[in-house]
Amino acid sequence: MERIYLDHAATSPMHPKVIEKMLEVMNATFGNPSSIHSFGREARHYIDLARAALAGSIGAKENEIIFTSGGTEADNMALFSVAESYQDNGKHIITTQIEHHAVLHTCKKLEKMGFEVTFLPVDEKGRISIDALQSALRDDTILVSIMYGNNEVGTIQPIKEIGQLLKNHQAKFHTDAVQAYGVEQLDVNESSIDLLSVSAHKINGPKGMGFLYARSDIKISPRIFGGEQERKRRAGTENVASIAGFHEAVEIASEDRAAKREKFVGLKNALLQQLQELGVEFEVNGLLENSLPHVLNLSFPGTTVEALLVNLDLAGIAVSSGSACTAGSIEPSHVLVAMFGKQSERLINSIRFSFGFTTTTEEVIKAAEETAKVVSRLKR
Repeated sequence: MERIYLDHAATSPMHPKVIEKMLEVMNATFGNPSSIHSFGREARHYIDLARAALAGSIGAKENEIIFTSGGTEADNMALFSVAESYQDNGKHIITTQIEHHAVLHTCKKLEKMGFEVTFLPVDEKGRISIDALQSALRDDTILVSIMYGNNEVGTIQPIKEIGQLLKNHQAKFHTDAVQAYGVEQLDVNESSIDLLSVSAHKINGPKGMGFLYARSDIKISPRIFGGEQERKRRAGTENVASIAGFHEAVEIASEDRAAKREKFVGLKNALLQQLQELGVEFEVNGLLENSLPHVLNLSFPGTTVEALLVNLDLAGIAVSSGSACTAGSIEPSHVLVAMFGKQSERLINSIRFSFGFTTTTEEVIKAAEETAKVVSRLKR
């Protein structure tokens, strides 16, 4: 049976060139980057090259890039650092109801530590209101954390407008750009972003690798203690091979970003058109415009998410949902709850399709055909 992977927003396969680069480094470069001898200097060289490339990809300075174990650690470091370093200026934080759990759970922890968090609502398309953000801003607000593009429905937030609003405010602006990095053109200066989180495995790089951009005047409080790596901001011997692989993935993503976006939009349109031609009843969750090009979340009335996922998997189609299915029970997607309310049927019948560099039009059409069969069978 042919298997079709349409869950690239969860993780993406490593690009062959990334694997090649990592094998090259693992085979030939084993020195500790903190060592001053030639073996250490060779390892350090890979880190320096990667840091320069990652900084350039978002318009940052090299010393503003902190390597992490991924997006989750980057989110945690950003939020805890601002909370700890700037609490004398206030203890109010603003985020949204649709953030990744790496942000939401960190905010819940900060609440237990005495901080006050405002969770902004979103509309039915998954976007916040700038007016609501402005109303929520207070003199004691020290941090605003709003994701760039949502991992479940793809909706992009008005990041530049948020940055402009915060320009004359003390609050630091953090954005989780894990899903947007590599497909959207990001510039931290144009958008007045102070902190930004990225993960390598979403752009065909290795798992367990990411970075936090922190503007040079931001005080970073370490979460890991030990050596003086990453300018004393994140201790531990660097993962040189993964950093080199991340660098390679970024170079590949930068080379063909426009073409990749065009391809993903074409795949999205092909899937929608095929479903329409097959007479499938569905609703789009989120936006088609002003949305991440590789993410498409659809609601299929008259079905259930568990049945959809199981039957599609049996048909060889790998997709996902915002729901955590465990032991026969469902915890509704917090993103869809925020968009449609707790009583909406979309909470129990929505799945996410997401595309990557290996996805073909033929695969998308085949997936649409199998989806049509499954939906028809379930509705009977």
